[in-house]
Amino acid sequence: MTTRIDRRFADLKSEGRAGLVTFLMAGDPDAKTALAILKALPKAGADVIEIGMPFTDPMADGPAIQAAGLRALKSGQTMVKTLAAVRAFRKDDDTTPIVLMGYYNPIYIYGVAKFLDDAKGAGVDGLIVVDLPPEEDEELCLPALAAGLNFIRLATPTTDDKRLPAVLKNTSGFVYYVSIAGITGAAAPDVGQVHAAVGRIKRHTKLPVAVGFGVRSAKQVKDIAAGAEAVVVGSALVNAVAKSLDNKGKATGRTVKAVTNLVSELASGVRGPKKAK
Repeated sequence: MTTRIDRRFADLKSEGRAGLVTFLMAGDPDAKTALAILKALPKAGADVIEIGMPFTDPMADGPAIQAAGLRALKSGQTMVKTLAAVRAFRKDDDTTPIVLMGYYNPIYIYGVAKFLDDAKGAGVDGLIVVDLPPEEDEELCLPALAAGLNFIRLATPTTDDKRLPAVLKNTSGFVYYVSIAGITGAAAPDVGQVHAAVGRIKRHTKLPVAVGFGVRSAKQVKDIAAGAEAVVVGSALVNAVAKSLDNKGKATGRTVKAVTNLVSELASGVRGPKKAK
């Protein structure tokens, strides 16, 4: 089964460029503003959209994304509202891939079978669940694949050649390479090390590789894109939301534009000339 993610990466390959993957938290700073941002992302230059599922204990997230999740939860964001936002987005856009990213607990509470059915029905294309290792594939990964959703796995600087086959076994859509060890948004990635790591992953899989964590400028996007199929930006966009809020943490007239302007700037890093592989 070919998914929107598969089609998007095939299109990017035919265009001879890498893609820009944007991450923002569902419901941040409120459901209405978050939906306005979501709808504006493709035109701004996002090729794939990751939406964070807010959770109270996000162990891999840095301060910026943790704060975004807490803002969303405070404003009343739920999994039902997150899926409703995807459904609303799909009314106007049936091609941009959407990946839900987060932790297993909210999915488990929702009910795995019901979640997969509702996510697929809403127009979700893939899942990244950071706290479910390959050893737990029967819990969510295999049912998700059976439902027609891509299950995207993280590889890190500490994922060695012995571990990689297990990580990649049931991965589909793309592989998300975490470019630095540690939490999101903590440091800038070393481009040379990233390219070497992506090359190593590619010896084990034909899937596209997207690189994220610590990317915050168009130059970084361009440099990393030279050796990967996509570049993921999250903390920088979440920070743009935070900086646009008023002193009570509420959205302002600048909020949507703050994000879309940054996405447009970052997208320039992948929309220059890049030879097809």
